Parts: sequence; structure tokens; C-alpha cells
Amino acid sequence: METIGATDDAIRVYWMTGCSSCLRTKEFLTRHGVPFLSRNVLEDETAFEELSRFGLKQVPIVTRGDAWANGQVLRDVAKLCGIAYGEQRMLPVDEMRRRLDAVLGGAARFIGQMPDEALGQLLPNRPRSFAQLGWHIANIADAFLEHEDGIPLTFDSYMRVPEPQDETRGKLVAYCEEMRRRMSDWFDGPGRTRDWSARADVYYGEQTMHEFLERTVWHAGQHTRQFMWVLEGLGIPPDRPLGQETFGGLPMPEKVWDEADPAKVRRAS
Repeated sequence: METIGATDDAIRVYWMTGCSSCLRTKEFLTRHGVPFLSRNVLEDETAFEELSRFGLKQVPIVTRGDAWANGQVLRDVAKLCGIAYGEQRMLPVDEMRRRLDAVLGGAARFIGQMPDEALGQLLPNRPRSFAQLGWHIANIADAFLEHEDGIPLTFDSYMRVPEPQDETRGKLVAYCEEMRRRMSDWFDGPGRTRDWSARADVYYGEQTMHEFLERTVWHAGQHTRQFMWVLEGLGIPPDRPLGQETFGGLPMPEKVWDEADPAKVRRAS
């Protein structure tokens, strides 16, 4: 949590539609009965201007008076907002490995069901296509391995988009399968001796490698839930959908989307 210039004491949440951490942050505050002012940066051009006094241009960010916290670290949000956070349990690394493999395998399977003509369609109230959503799932794992190659995780690591030639169904499925293989090879290689208590070099705050892995798993998992939701909105039942056996025990948002009505997918076309 950091501080800068004083203003009123209202709690504000800066977020964007479809952002997994943004949705989790809003749910966290709502669950603890904390009122906040909602600032969707995709709908209000002044929202990012308000963040500029903190030197920030990323979401989710929670502000209160002269202080702010990155919404990706809920213990920092809790401290800012006066919420008792307590000790949080994480799944063992081996179990997280299994869950991530299931997520990437599921993403490949669901992308394979997407009709070619639908890949360019945009998500509701978010300038991200279905193809870009599928690519993003694999890129989350890719960013983790980049970190392990010495490249710090930045906000822009998660904001990358595929080249147009990589937005085909075949390329997207192949990318998910490639990252599934590369993650397995990493766990069987360098990952065997990784110090999971070491600090991760990530942009959103002080995190251990175990916490960074957890975020990688649930982040990719949440977007895979969104891809299943997209298929349902198109009237396509997901092939062997993922459920609690994959998502249970991970600190994911409760909802799939800010507006969790799959019919919105059809109406957005």
C-alpha cells in the first residue's frame, strides 16, 4: 500500500469489464460490506485521469484518501479498507501444477469448439475478441515462464495480443497445447528445485513464487471459465467442462463476468 497527496476518504475501485482481478476485488469488498465508488476505466475517460496523481495507469486499483493498493493483492486491499484478512491457505504446488494442466488442456479443447466465424466477435463491453481471450489464457502461462527466464512480470505482460495470423483456431489450440507441454517440462526440470518461498519479480506488489504460481493458475482458470461461458452463449455445450475439481480451493471470483448472462454474448454479436 502506498500514499500520495490527500483527498476525500471515499474508497474507489478502478476496474475494467472482463478483468479477472478487478471482479475479484469488487467481490471481496462487497463480501465484507465495504461500500465503494465504482470507476470503470473503459466507460469513463476521466477514471484514468484520476489515477494519474498516483502515477498509475493499470487496474485494479483501490484508493482511499491519499493511499492506494493494487487490487491483485487482497491483503493490501484489506489493510487499506480496514478488513481483517487473516492467514490464507494455498494449495500445494503439485496440486496447482495439476490444476494448471487441466486449465490449459480445457482451454485448448474449448477453443477447438469455437466456430471460425465467431473468433473475431468481441466480448460484452470489452474490446477483446474471443480469439484474443483464448490467446490470453496461454499467454498467462507464457508470462510465468518468461519470469523464470529472468524477465520481470509487468502489467504489459498481460496486455499483449496475438498477431492477426495467430488468431486462427488451429494456432490458438496449438499455443495452449504448447504452453501445457512447456509448463510440464519446466515442472519436471527447473521447477523441481524452485524455492517457492522466494520473492517473485512481479509488478503488483510483494509476492512469493508460490503466490505467483497461484495467481497464474486461477487467472488462467478464470479466463477459461469465461471461454466456456462464451460457448454457452453461442449455444455450444463445452466439451467436458471444467468445474470444482479444477477450480475449487483457488481464490477465484465467484462470477464469471461482470454481467453473468451468457445471452449477452449473442446480443453483443
